[in-house]
Amino acid sequence: MNLVIINVLVFLIQLLFDGKEGAVTGKLALWPVDSGEFKPYQLVTHMFTHGGFAHILFNMFALWSFGTWLEKVWGPKKFLFFYLACGFTAAAAQLLFSNAPAVGASGAIMGLFAAFAYLFPNAQLIMFPIPVPVKAKWAIAIMAAIDLFGGVNPTGSNIAHFAHLGGLIMGFILVIYWNKTNKKTFY
Repeated sequence: MNLVIINVLVFLIQLLFDGKEGAVTGKLALWPVDSGEFKPYQLVTHMFTHGGFAHILFNMFALWSFGTWLEKVWGPKKFLFFYLACGFTAAAAQLLFSNAPAVGASGAIMGLFAAFAYLFPNAQLIMFPIPVPVKAKWAIAIMAAIDLFGGVNPTGSNIAHFAHLGGLIMGFILVIYWNKTNKKTFY
């Protein structure tokens, strides 16, 4: 999957060139509009930039897990459009509801998760760290509730809860629209 390769390459560039100033990460991260650091290209670049090894590992595992299925259903062009639309909407939600900078593919991943849960609601998933299978339709509801709670009750965890919710909402909107209209293209 090409998106995984791109994310890993960007992460390697971050590791090689960030140094103490975090120059690469700082340029690619999504900054609040009024921060003086915001650039429009960050609406896209933030989703290819990650904050550490565990961050990229979990995101790329989820991208591979859900993305492989969705790319088979939609094909590569439609899948790429979907992924970028969810990531872009995640960025918009982050800018609207948070004053913190953000990095990561998590918003786009939540959109993939939403689409997967819609298309395969009874698929059994293991939600780390709980080793009990959960149907996708319940897993997405749990994740949405956690993000909604985390968004309205911030704990300083550096998790972009509203970005997650933005990606999730766009994911549901697109997959429901495509499913109801049987659209073959939307790009």
